[in-house]
Amino acid sequence: MKLFVGLGNPGAKYAGNRHNIGFMAVDAIAADHGFGPWKARFRGLVSEGRLGGEQVMLLKPETFMNLSGQAVGEAMRFYKLTPADVMVFHDELDLAPGKLKVKQGGGHAGHNGLRSMHQHIGEAYGRVRLGIGHPGHKDAVANYVLSDFAKAEQGWLDDLLRGISDGAVHLAEGDGARFLNMVALRVAPPRSSTGTRPEGGAKPKPEGRAKPDAATGAPEPAAEPDTRNALQRLADRFR
Repeated sequence: MKLFVGLGNPGAKYAGNRHNIGFMAVDAIAADHGFGPWKARFRGLVSEGRLGGEQVMLLKPETFMNLSGQAVGEAMRFYKLTPADVMVFHDELDLAPGKLKVKQGGGHAGHNGLRSMHQHIGEAYGRVRLGIGHPGHKDAVANYVLSDFAKAEQGWLDDLLRGISDGAVHLAEGDGARFLNMVALRVAPPRSSTGTRPEGGAKPKPEGRAKPDAATGAPEPAAEPDTRNALQRLADRFR
Protein backbone atom coordinates (compact mmCIF):
# COMPACT_ATOMS: atom_id res chain seq x y z
CA MET A 1 0.00 0.00 0.00
CA LYS A 2 1.02 3.58 -0.70
CA LEU A 3 0.09 6.48 1.56
CA PHE A 4 -0.46 9.83 -0.18
CA VAL A 5 -0.68 12.65 2.36
CA GLY A 6 -1.99 16.12 1.62
CA LEU A 7 -0.95 18.84 4.07
CA GLY A 8 -3.22 21.68 5.06
CA ASN A 9 -5.43 23.04 7.82
CA PRO A 10 -8.91 21.59 8.45
CA GLY A 11 -12.14 23.53 8.16
CA ALA A 12 -13.91 25.76 5.65
CA LYS A 13 -12.04 28.82 6.91
CA TYR A 14 -8.78 27.52 5.45
CA ALA A 15 -10.08 25.57 2.44
CA GLY A 16 -8.92 28.06 -0.22
CA ASN A 17 -5.60 29.00 1.42
CA ARG A 18 -2.28 28.62 -0.35
CA HIS A 19 -1.17 26.53 2.64
CA ASN A 20 -3.91 24.02 1.73
CA ILE A 21 -2.72 23.16 -1.78
CA GLY A 22 -1.72 19.73 -0.47
CA PHE A 23 -5.34 19.03 0.49
CA MET A 24 -6.40 20.24 -2.97
CA ALA A 25 -4.00 17.81 -4.66
CA VAL A 26 -5.29 14.69 -2.91
CA ASP A 27 -8.89 15.88 -3.36
CA ALA A 28 -8.27 16.03 -7.13
CA ILE A 29 -6.82 12.51 -7.16
CA ALA A 30 -9.76 11.15 -5.15
CA ALA A 31 -12.35 12.78 -7.43
CA ASP A 32 -10.73 11.81 -10.74
CA HIS A 33 -9.79 8.22 -9.91
CA GLY A 34 -12.98 7.00 -8.25
CA PHE A 35 -11.71 6.76 -4.68
CA GLY A 36 -14.10 5.94 -1.86
CA PRO A 37 -15.78 8.54 0.36
CA TRP A 38 -13.68 10.40 2.91
CA LYS A 39 -13.91 8.85 6.38
CA ALA A 40 -12.58 9.94 9.76
CA ARG A 41 -9.54 7.82 10.77
CA PHE A 42 -6.06 8.34 12.19
CA ARG A 43 -6.80 11.89 13.38
CA GLY A 44 -7.64 12.79 9.83
CA LEU A 45 -9.79 12.03 6.81
CA VAL A 46 -8.94 9.05 4.59
CA SER A 47 -10.11 7.87 1.19
CA GLU A 48 -9.03 4.56 -0.35
CA GLY A 49 -8.73 3.40 -3.94
CA ARG A 50 -6.34 2.15 -6.60
CA LEU A 51 -3.90 3.90 -8.88
CA GLY A 52 -2.87 1.46 -11.57
CA GLY A 53 -1.74 -1.69 -9.79
CA GLU A 54 -1.21 0.03 -6.43
CA GLN A 55 -3.56 0.18 -3.48
CA VAL A 56 -3.44 3.78 -2.25
CA MET A 57 -4.79 5.52 0.82
CA LEU A 58 -5.18 9.28 0.72
CA LEU A 59 -4.88 11.10 4.05
CA LYS A 60 -5.70 14.67 5.06
CA PRO A 61 -4.61 15.23 8.70
CA GLU A 62 -7.22 17.05 10.79
CA THR A 63 -4.72 18.06 13.48
CA PHE A 64 -3.72 21.38 11.88
CA MET A 65 -0.52 21.82 9.93
CA ASN A 66 1.99 21.90 12.77
CA LEU A 67 0.80 18.51 14.10
CA SER A 68 0.40 16.71 10.75
CA GLY A 69 2.92 14.01 11.63
CA GLN A 70 0.68 12.56 14.34
CA ALA A 71 -1.95 11.37 11.86
CA VAL A 72 0.64 10.08 9.40
CA GLY A 73 2.50 8.17 12.12
CA GLU A 74 -0.71 6.46 13.28
CA ALA A 75 -1.64 5.39 9.75
CA MET A 76 1.87 4.06 9.06
CA ARG A 77 1.95 2.01 12.24
CA PHE A 78 -1.49 0.52 11.58
CA TYR A 79 -0.58 -0.61 8.05
CA LYS A 80 3.08 -1.35 8.89
CA LEU A 81 4.34 1.08 6.27
CA THR A 82 7.81 2.54 5.92
CA PRO A 83 8.69 6.16 5.02
CA ALA A 84 9.44 4.92 1.48
CA ASP A 85 5.70 4.15 1.14
CA VAL A 86 4.71 7.73 1.96
CA MET A 87 4.37 10.66 -0.46
CA VAL A 88 3.51 14.08 0.99
CA PHE A 89 1.97 16.91 -1.07
CA HIS A 90 2.77 20.33 0.39
CA ASP A 91 3.05 24.02 -0.48
CA GLU A 92 6.52 25.31 -1.35
CA LEU A 93 7.50 28.97 -1.03
CA ASP A 94 10.80 28.48 -2.83
CA LEU A 95 9.17 27.41 -6.10
CA ALA A 96 7.40 29.76 -8.48
CA PRO A 97 3.61 29.46 -8.67
CA GLY A 98 2.61 26.43 -10.75
CA LYS A 99 6.03 24.77 -10.56
CA LEU A 100 6.38 21.30 -9.05
CA LYS A 101 9.25 19.09 -7.92
CA VAL A 102 9.45 15.57 -6.52
CA LYS A 103 11.93 14.87 -3.76
CA GLN A 104 12.87 11.87 -1.61
CA GLY A 105 14.10 12.65 1.88
CA GLY A 106 15.90 15.78 3.01
CA GLY A 107 15.24 18.64 5.40
CA HIS A 108 12.00 20.43 6.24
CA ALA A 109 13.23 23.98 5.36
CA GLY A 110 11.15 25.46 8.17
CA HIS A 111 7.81 24.13 6.88
CA ASN A 112 5.69 23.42 9.97
CA GLY A 113 3.94 20.42 8.46
CA LEU A 114 7.18 18.80 7.35
CA ARG A 115 8.80 19.58 10.71
CA SER A 116 6.04 17.57 12.38
CA MET A 117 6.50 14.76 9.85
CA HIS A 118 10.21 14.63 10.69
CA GLN A 119 9.40 14.36 14.38
CA HIS A 120 7.00 11.43 13.94
CA ILE A 121 8.29 9.38 11.00
CA GLY A 122 11.81 10.65 10.19
CA GLU A 123 12.94 12.39 7.02
CA ALA A 124 13.10 9.60 4.43
CA TYR A 125 9.56 10.03 3.04
CA GLY A 126 8.82 11.38 -0.43
CA ARG A 127 7.51 14.87 -1.15
CA VAL A 128 5.73 16.58 -4.00
CA ARG A 129 6.66 20.23 -3.60
CA LEU A 130 3.92 22.48 -4.99
CA GLY A 131 5.13 25.98 -5.83
CA ILE A 132 3.08 28.88 -4.52
CA GLY A 133 5.75 31.58 -4.81
CA HIS A 134 7.14 33.84 -2.08
CA PRO A 135 5.63 37.15 -0.90
CA GLY A 136 9.07 38.78 -1.01
CA HIS A 137 9.78 39.24 2.70
CA LYS A 138 9.88 36.67 5.50
CA ASP A 139 7.64 38.81 7.73
CA ALA A 140 4.85 38.51 5.15
CA VAL A 141 5.00 34.71 4.86
CA ALA A 142 2.45 33.82 7.56
CA ASN A 143 -0.29 36.05 6.13
CA TYR A 144 0.59 35.01 2.59
CA VAL A 145 0.26 31.23 3.09
CA LEU A 146 -2.94 31.68 5.10
CA SER A 147 -4.59 33.79 2.40
CA ASP A 148 -6.69 32.38 -0.42
CA PHE A 149 -5.44 31.97 -3.96
CA ALA A 150 -6.42 35.02 -6.01
CA LYS A 151 -8.81 34.73 -8.93
CA ALA A 152 -5.93 35.48 -11.29
CA GLU A 153 -4.15 32.36 -9.99
CA GLN A 154 -6.99 29.94 -10.65
CA GLY A 155 -5.80 29.15 -14.16
CA TRP A 156 -2.38 27.80 -13.27
CA LEU A 157 -3.73 26.22 -10.08
CA ASP A 158 -6.35 24.26 -12.01
CA ASP A 159 -3.76 23.13 -14.58
CA LEU A 160 -1.38 22.01 -11.83
CA LEU A 161 -4.03 20.00 -9.97
CA ARG A 162 -5.22 18.36 -13.19
CA GLY A 163 -1.64 17.46 -14.05
CA ILE A 164 -1.12 15.87 -10.63
CA SER A 165 -4.25 13.80 -11.10
CA ASP A 166 -3.21 12.82 -14.64
CA GLY A 167 0.15 11.55 -13.41
CA ALA A 168 -0.96 10.04 -10.08
CA VAL A 169 -0.77 6.45 -11.39
CA HIS A 170 2.89 6.92 -12.37
CA LEU A 171 3.68 8.49 -9.00
CA ALA A 172 2.13 5.54 -7.15
CA GLU A 173 4.15 3.15 -9.27
CA GLY A 174 7.37 4.99 -8.46
CA ASP A 175 7.94 6.54 -11.89
CA GLY A 176 8.63 10.14 -10.95
CA ALA A 177 9.85 11.10 -14.43
CA ARG A 178 6.58 10.10 -16.11
CA PHE A 179 4.61 11.80 -13.36
CA LEU A 180 6.49 15.05 -13.98
CA ASN A 181 5.93 14.69 -17.71
CA MET A 182 2.17 14.36 -17.24
CA VAL A 183 2.13 17.48 -15.09
CA ALA A 184 4.20 19.36 -17.68
CA LEU A 185 1.71 18.49 -20.42
CA ARG A 186 -0.95 20.33 -18.41
CA VAL A 187 0.97 23.34 -17.16
CA ALA A 188 3.13 23.89 -20.26
CA PRO A 189 1.53 22.09 -23.23
CA PRO A 190 3.53 21.94 -26.45
CA ARG A 191 2.69 24.68 -28.93
CA SER A 192 0.83 23.53 -32.02
CA SER A 193 2.25 24.44 -35.43
CA THR A 194 0.17 26.97 -37.36
CA GLY A 195 2.11 26.83 -40.62
CA THR A 196 2.98 24.14 -43.14
CA ARG A 197 6.23 23.53 -44.92
CA PRO A 198 6.75 21.95 -48.30
CA GLU A 199 8.02 18.41 -48.51
CA GLY A 200 11.67 18.20 -47.48
CA GLY A 201 11.26 20.68 -44.61
CA ALA A 202 12.31 23.83 -46.47
CA LYS A 203 10.67 26.98 -45.22
CA PRO A 204 8.50 28.55 -47.93
CA LYS A 205 9.70 31.87 -49.27
CA PRO A 206 7.22 34.75 -49.33
CA GLU A 207 6.10 35.69 -52.81
CA GLY A 208 5.92 39.23 -54.18
CA ARG A 209 7.81 40.82 -51.26
CA ALA A 210 9.96 43.79 -52.37
CA LYS A 211 13.34 44.36 -50.76
CA PRO A 212 13.58 47.49 -48.58
CA ASP A 213 15.67 50.43 -49.74
CA ALA A 214 18.79 50.70 -47.57
CA ALA A 215 18.56 54.48 -47.21
CA THR A 216 14.86 55.05 -46.60
CA GLY A 217 13.63 51.66 -45.46
CA ALA A 218 10.89 51.82 -48.07
CA PRO A 219 10.38 48.89 -50.42
CA GLU A 220 12.21 49.15 -53.72
CA PRO A 221 9.99 49.09 -56.80
CA ALA A 222 9.91 45.77 -58.56
CA ALA A 223 12.17 45.64 -61.68
CA GLU A 224 10.36 45.82 -65.04
CA PRO A 225 10.82 42.78 -67.28
CA ASP A 226 13.49 43.13 -70.07
CA THR A 227 11.63 42.80 -73.40
CA ARG A 228 14.66 43.49 -75.66
CA ASN A 229 15.84 40.78 -78.04
CA ALA A 230 19.47 39.56 -78.03
CA LEU A 231 20.57 41.90 -80.90
CA GLN A 232 19.12 44.95 -79.12
CA ARG A 233 20.82 44.09 -75.84
CA LEU A 234 24.19 43.66 -77.65
CA ALA A 235 23.76 47.03 -79.43
CA ASP A 236 22.85 48.77 -76.15
CA ARG A 237 26.07 47.57 -74.54
CA PHE A 238 28.17 49.66 -77.01
CA ARG A 239 26.16 52.87 -76.79
